[in-house]
Amino acid sequence: MKWNLRLTAANKGIWKASELQRSLAEHGLVISAGKMSGLWSGRPVSLKLEDLDVICVVLGCEIGDLLVPEPEKVRRPGQEETVRAAVGSGTAAPKVISKRRDGRSLPPE
Repeated sequence: MKWNLRLTAANKGIWKASELQRSLAEHGLVISAGKMSGLWSGRPVSLKLEDLDVICVVLGCEIGDLLVPEPEKVRRPGQEETVRAAVGSGTAAPKVISKRRDGRSLPPE
């Protein structure tokens, strides 16, 4: 998921984290400066659903404005080896790593 808070806030005329922080506090969501910095500048590690509700009310947005799916970044079983092989130089055959049926790798050769 892509966290899109800054762009959503900018679209509503909010250009500074402190402005949003004040608006959130007026709606009952008090956020520390450190957590606000993380929300504003990066990806939040965790966020309560109730907090998302308040953010959406303050910004007048939908959850889809804040969280944008990135399905191309989802790894499927076996996909990692395929991606590595495709990225390789093309001159040498990619090394195949054998795995046990339970998903664990075999000891080094």
